[in-house]
Amino acid sequence: MKPTLLILAAGMGSRYGGLKQLDAMGPSGEVVLDYSVFDAIRAGFGKVVFVIRRDFEEQFRTQVGAKFADRIPVEYAFQDLNDLPAPHTVPEGRTKPWGTTHALLAAESVVNEPFLMINADDFYGRDAFEKIAKDLNEPRVDDGKAHYSMVGFYLKNTLSEHGCVARGVCTTNADDTLSSVTEMTKIFPHGTGAENREVEGAYVPLTGEEVVSMNFFGFTPDVFGRLRSAFKKFLETNGTDLKAECYVPKEVDVLIRNGDADVKVLRSTGKWFGVTYPEDKAEVIASIRQLVDAGEYPQNLWA
Repeated sequence: MKPTLLILAAGMGSRYGGLKQLDAMGPSGEVVLDYSVFDAIRAGFGKVVFVIRRDFEEQFRTQVGAKFADRIPVEYAFQDLNDLPAPHTVPEGRTKPWGTTHALLAAESVVNEPFLMINADDFYGRDAFEKIAKDLNEPRVDDGKAHYSMVGFYLKNTLSEHGCVARGVCTTNADDTLSSVTEMTKIFPHGTGAENREVEGAYVPLTGEEVVSMNFFGFTPDVFGRLRSAFKKFLETNGTDLKAECYVPKEVDVLIRNGDADVKVLRSTGKWFGVTYPEDKAEVIASIRQLVDAGEYPQNLWA
C-alpha cells in the first residue's frame, strides 16, 4: 500500500497577512505546496489529502488541486473550529484554529494507510520526501507500541531574517530515535546561532545546530486514536482559552515519554524555506529559481 501525503493547509496566515497557501512562488505560477506534491509523486506516494477550510474550498480546488488531479488521487478534509468532542464547545470570542493536532484529526476518515504529515507553506526538498517514503514502506514491529518517523532539519537552515519562528527542538537517543521535543515559539536569529525569547529576561541560547521538527512526520493510522485522546485532554485544560493550540510535536513528545510510541529521526541537511512573513516571499522565489536553474525541478511542474 503506497503511503499518503497529508498536507495541512487550513491555516489563516495571520503573520503573513493573507492566504499564503495560494500565493505563487514558482516560475510558472506554482505555489509552495506544488513542489511538495511533485516530490511526493516521484518518491512513490499514492494519494494526496488536503486539510483545508470550507470558506476557501472552491478556490483551493480550482487553483491547486485541479493542477495534478490527473497525476495522483486527491481528497479533501475540512478543519472546522466547531468540530469538538462533547461536551466541549467553542468559547465566545475564539476565532483561532485549535492547532495542528486538530487539523490532523480532521483527516481521520480519509486516511487509512501510513502517511506523511506536512505543512502547506513549507518547502522541504526532494531528499526529505525520499527518506520518509523509504521508511513508511518498511514494515512495523507489532509490539504494542506505535512506531513513527520524522525528518528533522538543522535549526540554522530554518530561520527567518524577518522575525521569529516556532520550532519543535528535538533531542535524540543513541539509536537516533526521538527523545523529546520542546516547542519553542519565538526563535530569532542571534549572532551565529539563535535564541528563544518566549520568556522576557530568560532567553534560551541556541547554537543553530539543533535538529528541529518542521511538522514532517511519518505516521501509521493508529495515531488518530492516540491524538484524539490527547486532544480531549488538551480541551479539558485549555478549552476556554481563546488562543491556545494543540501541537502535534508536543503530543508526540507526550507519547514518547509515556512509552506509547517511538519516533525514528531522519536528518536532512537541505535548507528548508517557507513564507512566515511577507518579506520571506522574495527569498523563497529566488531559492526556487536556483533549484530550477540547477535542474532539480522543471520550469513548469505540471506542463
